[in-house]
Amino acid sequence: MNIEIANRLVQLRKQNHLSQEELAAKLGLSRQAVSKWERAEASPDTDNLILLSRLYGISLDELLRTEDEIPVPEPTAPDKQGKKESVVHINEDGIYLKEGTEEVHIGWEGIHFAKAEAHGRTKGHLFTRGKEKEEKNPWYQFPFAFVAILAFLLVGIFFQAWHPGWLVLLTIPLYYTLVKAFIHRDPHQFAYPILALLIFLWLGCSGGLWHPGWVVLLTIPFYYIVTDCFHKRTLLTEEEQSKQE
Repeated sequence: MNIEIANRLVQLRKQNHLSQEELAAKLGLSRQAVSKWERAEASPDTDNLILLSRLYGISLDELLRTEDEIPVPEPTAPDKQGKKESVVHINEDGIYLKEGTEEVHIGWEGIHFAKAEAHGRTKGHLFTRGKEKEEKNPWYQFPFAFVAILAFLLVGIFFQAWHPGWLVLLTIPLYYTLVKAFIHRDPHQFAYPILALLIFLWLGCSGGLWHPGWVVLLTIPFYYIVTDCFHKRTLLTEEEQSKQE
């Protein structure tokens, strides 16, 4: 106990004309316990502090008041060396967060995470709607757009089939969305409306079957209904497997 508080306990006891034995009897304690408080060898517990404040008619703040400064704990070595500073910025470019040596930027291009390493080097990773998966896939890296344009030019130059040869250009989004659908196992990412439009245009341009070729366009909503059921079933299966694990 603080020596100043111990002296105050002695002073308050004497002001109330109590001996150590009398005070101990009122508190239901031994005289030795009171003696230890007044010699700063022990401290009263919370219940006894409340009893003392009531007995002397003063508040706990007045009973425990001391002129000593409250010591402020020194920060530990890790805190001194790497004090974390949090910064958050939100603007039209997205959200920027920084805490210590870690930075996160969430914007239109995706999520960029960076962490400072030793010797001032920084490592970063960019995750853009699963773009990292796509960029690592060899099928997605295949230059299909170049092949399709080259095929269109060759068919036009050597066979004068500029029309309906231009339809081959519609296969470019079909190819990349098909690869994305397989990578992410999500049939919704496949551009089925473009496929339906391609089939409709091919039937019309090559065979004049504009009617009943337009019927193929009606399959678009059915495609998404079926794939939506498949997607939900896949998610339920994955959840059940995760629960079993």
